[in-house]
Amino acid sequence: MDDDRPDVLLTGLLFYDLVLTGLGRPPTPGEEIWTAGMGCGPGGIANLAVAAARFGLRTSLATVFGDDFYGAYCQEVLAGQEGVGLSRSRTAEGWHTPVTVSLATGHDRALVTHGQVPPYSQDALMGDPPQARTALVHLEAEPREWLAKAAANGTRIYADVGWDPTREWSRDLLGQLALCHAFLPNETEAMAYTRADSATAALARLGELVPVAVITRGGDGAMAVDQTTGEYADVPALDVDVLDATGAGDVFGASFVAASLGGWPLEERLRFAVLAAGLSVGHHGGALAAPGWYGVDRWWRSLTDPGLRRAYGFLADRLPADPGPPVAHAPVTPPARQH
Repeated sequence: MDDDRPDVLLTGLLFYDLVLTGLGRPPTPGEEIWTAGMGCGPGGIANLAVAAARFGLRTSLATVFGDDFYGAYCQEVLAGQEGVGLSRSRTAEGWHTPVTVSLATGHDRALVTHGQVPPYSQDALMGDPPQARTALVHLEAEPREWLAKAAANGTRIYADVGWDPTREWSRDLLGQLALCHAFLPNETEAMAYTRADSATAALARLGELVPVAVITRGGDGAMAVDQTTGEYADVPALDVDVLDATGAGDVFGASFVAASLGGWPLEERLRFAVLAAGLSVGHHGGALAAPGWYGVDRWWRSLTDPGLRRAYGFLADRLPADPGPPVAHAPVTPPARQH
């Protein structure tokens, strides 16, 4: 195995996120609500990049930064603070980094984004993609050319999918699963695309299309089937207080890939991903909520619940001897640049 290959290859749209929490409810027109909770940082595809990098994975990100404060700040965080590789990313002159304001209320949130379509497509950024151990991708109705090239290179594709605003849920999209090693939709998406009336039925149908099928179920946990090993797993979610759920699905995906690259059994992979996602919702959303090895190690060492100690006992052998320094969470205000 070539040690120079990226562990994870990523491309997608990056945002600068401003997250307001503790609202209780969204404001009504004409109303002003004050809140004490706020955080800022990179978002969008950065959620996956930081989550993967914090588990020690060599992460290569192809994205577009605006030539503005927001773009410069996000580059500093990703490359300088988190060690994400940006050699395939570009800075677009005269283009504004998309900015999203998130109003987080309990388990849900409302988003307002200012931005424009980036001047470089995913295919333009990737070109001929480098050989990588895995790629985490977001499937869209129009297939990306780079995806087939990456699969042909031997890169294992882990894919998710988003909400279909047309509500047509075209089954044509599932044709792209022929390129994928794993598919990780949520329960609503899985049932809609497979036309199944339950998550269990949807999982069975997806298992016929892709080697590893995973369905995330929010507060009900996650379930998965691995056709390569014959394993099936269904694990509950953690009972956690939710500050902001932004990016939790991305943390789940990156954590599942990290455990998969470690060769863990399916149930351990699923429990690990559920745990990491659960830890992330206790912090302001976006990339900087990802727990990394430090967060998981801290949780394990403080755990007293006997049932969870048994369920997650595998962590005693999986956690690295050195989980690294404390991770940086989203600041209220981005630090001033040093001149």
